[in-house]
Amino acid sequence: MVFIHDTEAALRAASDLVNTHPDASFEREDSLTSAADLDAFLQTHRYSGTLRRDAAELEELRAIRPRLRALWLTDRTGAVPLVNGMLRDGAALPRLVIHDDYDWHIHATTDDAPLATRILVEAAMAFVDIIRADAYERVRLCDAGDCDSVYIDFSRNGSKRYCDSGNCGNRMNVNAYRRRRARRGTD
Repeated sequence: MVFIHDTEAALRAASDLVNTHPDASFEREDSLTSAADLDAFLQTHRYSGTLRRDAAELEELRAIRPRLRALWLTDRTGAVPLVNGMLRDGAALPRLVIHDDYDWHIHATTDDAPLATRILVEAAMAFVDIIRADAYERVRLCDAGDCDSVYIDFSRNGSKRYCDSGNCGNRMNVNAYRRRRARRGTD
């Protein structure tokens, strides 16, 4: 599935943020606890506008993770009120902007809105695209039995089964290979 750049970036940032929570992480540890963790997130996911990079901003981001995760725990119809609530709470007012290396794209909050609000609204706008494209089957939880990480399947054929958080695909392939070898050894 091909989404426009800002939609894909918002979806990747939202899933990465959700996956920092211990309930979603493969390691079952919170990986957003320090200023260094916040800096690493912001290095991977570039945001324009005001970035305070302080303890309050870190706590605001930590606080929205369950709200974002809820988008992965529902279906298309159930996501609509969640998305609408995020847009309402963020006072979303979409506008076209161009900056840095990005061509025209949509910002739906002011540049000085808190980072957590901007992330929540951008994620909601991206989920609007998923809902409108009837592509909610691409909103997924990792199929690895020991992982609850979330991801969006951006593959062309929609066949991705594992997240990228804990090398789950590699681990599951190795496990399957070992099971096959063990069966051959006992046959």
